Order: sequence, then C-alpha cells, then structure tokens
Amino acid sequence: QVQLVESGGGLVHPGGTLKLSCTFSGSSFGIYTMNWYRQSPGTQRELVARLTTSGPAYHVDSVKGRFTASRDNLKKMISLEMNNLKLEDTATYFCHADHPIQGIEYWGQGTQVTVSS
Repeated sequence: QVQLVESGGGLVHPGGTLKLSCTFSGSSFGIYTMNWYRQSPGTQRELVARLTTSGPAYHVDSVKGRFTASRDNLKKMISLEMNNLKLEDTATYFCHADHPIQGIEYWGQGTQVTVSS
C-alpha cells in the first residue's frame, strides 16, 4: 500500500517562494510516474508537473520558468519549488503517484498554498 504525504504549504505574498515536498511510503517508488496537481475552489484539478522515471520534468506552461519539480529516488520523495508566486497559484496542491503497468494511482491529502497581498 502506498501513502503520500505532502508538506510545505503556507501563506506567501506575490513574488514569494515556497517549496512543497511529498514523501512516498511503500515499495517500488522508482517505477511510478509522480505528479503534482492543484485545485482551486470551483475548478477542476489540474496537472502542474510530471516526473517520469527518466528524462526531464514536465511543467505546464502556466508555471514554466517559475516552478521546478524534482524527484529523489533514494529518499522516495518529490519536491516542487515554486518561485515568483502569483495570486492565481493559490490552490490545494496534491501529490499523485501513477503505477505505469497496474494502472493504480494514489493521491496525497493535499497541502494549501495561498498567495495573497
């Protein structure tokens, strides 16, 4: 059984920085595609960044150049460094694990990021 626990959310001013982390509990972390999603009230959950087992991280256009996702297979965790935060980045951020073969996916409980002046 996989468990995902996010941390690092908080309140920040526009232009500020936050770093989110997600700890993976379970086996075979290295084969999972790991993702960061976010959801604001009244909107659908949207992909922010994707970390496959190899290759560079993928970031959606709205965060490209400001956010950097990374994974550490030894520590079994992923991170999302968020710079130059904007009001529209306010959301609950979720860690997501996707098993490439079994089609099983897991979600963390989410961590709130609020960007406010």
